[in-house]
Amino acid sequence: MATSEFWQRVSASVSSSPEWAESVGGGTSRSSREAVKGWMILDAVTILGASVLATLYELRTGPVNGARGFWRGTLIHGRPMWIMLALLCGFTVALIFTSRRLHLYSPRRLTSFLHEQRLSLQACFTSGLLLTGTLYLVKAEDIPRSIVLITIGLVAFSLSSRRLIYRMMLYRQFDLGRGTRNALIVGTGPEAHALRHHLESIRHLGYTFKGFIDFPGSNSRFVATAGDVVGTLETLFQHARKQFVDEIFFTTPCERGIIQDVLVQARAHGIDLRVVPEMYDGLTWNSPIEYIGQFPTIPLHCGHVPEIGLLLKRALDVVLSSLVLMVLSPVLLLIAIAIKLDSRGSVFYVSERLGKKGRVFRCFKFRTMVLDAEKRRADVMHMNERDGVLFKITNDPRVTRLGGILRKYSLDEFPQFFNVLRGDMSVVGPRPPLASEVREYKLSHLRRLDVTPGITGLWQVQGRQDPSFDSYVSLDVRYIESWSILLDLKIILRTIGVVFSGTGS
Repeated sequence: MATSEFWQRVSASVSSSPEWAESVGGGTSRSSREAVKGWMILDAVTILGASVLATLYELRTGPVNGARGFWRGTLIHGRPMWIMLALLCGFTVALIFTSRRLHLYSPRRLTSFLHEQRLSLQACFTSGLLLTGTLYLVKAEDIPRSIVLITIGLVAFSLSSRRLIYRMMLYRQFDLGRGTRNALIVGTGPEAHALRHHLESIRHLGYTFKGFIDFPGSNSRFVATAGDVVGTLETLFQHARKQFVDEIFFTTPCERGIIQDVLVQARAHGIDLRVVPEMYDGLTWNSPIEYIGQFPTIPLHCGHVPEIGLLLKRALDVVLSSLVLMVLSPVLLLIAIAIKLDSRGSVFYVSERLGKKGRVFRCFKFRTMVLDAEKRRADVMHMNERDGVLFKITNDPRVTRLGGILRKYSLDEFPQFFNVLRGDMSVVGPRPPLASEVREYKLSHLRRLDVTPGITGLWQVQGRQDPSFDSYVSLDVRYIESWSILLDLKIILRTIGVVFSGTGS
């Protein structure tokens, strides 16, 4: 569900008190450096694999004999190993350098598929020409040219296929409303409306338009429809926080000092900032122009996105959740039967929760309460043992006999692994809140919704018995700011201990 629907569920209007103007902070750095390194390593591995396959095929030898001959220098008429390695490394460096010069390591969504494929082939064949030229200069006639040509062909095919598959996966996520970038446009002039048209009509860009920010003197010849103008420059970052904005586009000329002030705040909030390349003398010197569709923009600040780490996290989620559901399927079936026999009602409890950037999804759990538990909630509110937004009762009278056991060992949470497979949740992350809870959030609390929610997290293994909501939020924020795959693995291991110790209730 779209983020705008999230705000309809959360609140008709958001408080404009100073609390909602708090900075959510977090250091940011130049975007995609880690991702670029990852793609470079993947290109190098692709070249190595292609060269090995080409050599084994052309020389009709097996992997073991090929490796032995390569090491002993007898694979190709006594050609020394170091020369072959040097040629392979040179081809790899040439391909990586050419790819970088052609901006193939830039975000995939900013270029069209055909343009990316053309550049991929150009990079491969340019590097191939350099390799064949080097072979001619060093007079390496004993190295079969068929191996070289097959290697270049396999590399070109592999890189093109890999980028095609990655782009298809990316588009699929965009269609499901995942992975898109929310954008605000400062200004209401013709450039702003043209940019909006680009963001909404070009699928591969992966943007979701969240509204215009009115700027005095933008001199628009267009009339924005009701609700399109969401605020002014003074409330820019309040709306950016409320709409989970990833990028802000400046499309109207203004004083240099204003852009500098916005740039400082964008860095503090971890939001990317782009401007139309005119009338910003000095700020845009030496800055590259990136095209959003056919629209030129200059990125003044880009936040750090650990793309490789997030890809590994998603792979871990899929593998772990698949293993859990397959291995424990008999246990899950027995629990389902036991719930049916224990009390009236469905096996599963399904509730709408808020995920990353306020996306609403259906969260699954085994039912642990009586059928009319929601209607009886008001009757037990006075028994709440938590403060602030949280609601928790140790001996909740609405919990069934079997439900108490399921909660004690966290067995009621296992159906959420289906949510993990669907991409709504992760194994590790902040717990997904209800819309009624988010109504009471301060602006800084929305930091919890910047990432995919999880089945377990720091709070579950470290502060579960702490009634303080501030502690609950601070642990989630600490997890977000210090996240790593290693931290996820540590939390998963500690969660296993919590489940077996029976402290989950």
